[in-house]
Amino acid sequence: MPYSPTVLVALLALAAGTFVFRFTGPVLRSRLTFPPRAEHLLNTSAMVLLGSLVATAALATGQHIGGVARPLGVVAGGVLAYRKAPFLVVVIAAAAVTAVLRLLSVP
Repeated sequence: MPYSPTVLVALLALAAGTFVFRFTGPVLRSRLTFPPRAEHLLNTSAMVLLGSLVATAALATGQHIGGVARPLGVVAGGVLAYRKAPFLVVVIAAAAVTAVLRLLSVP
């Protein structure tokens, strides 16, 4: 299915904008400095954002609460990640805990 010229121009503009946006980070990193407090807040906000994404994915299914099995799987994965287990082990263990609990009819 051929795309219209407007779609192709928009696609190229978005691709160029993304490239420029990503390229300016390393270029400007040495020229811009943030106060230590701002750097701390940026690091903290990144962790808060990641935590909220994990909580949303672990607890919600669409508009409803996802049950108990999925959060327990996430907790199992979190414990293994905290104990510095390899990433593959963390993912497989979290999925296995969730699967076993669902097999046992835990919601």
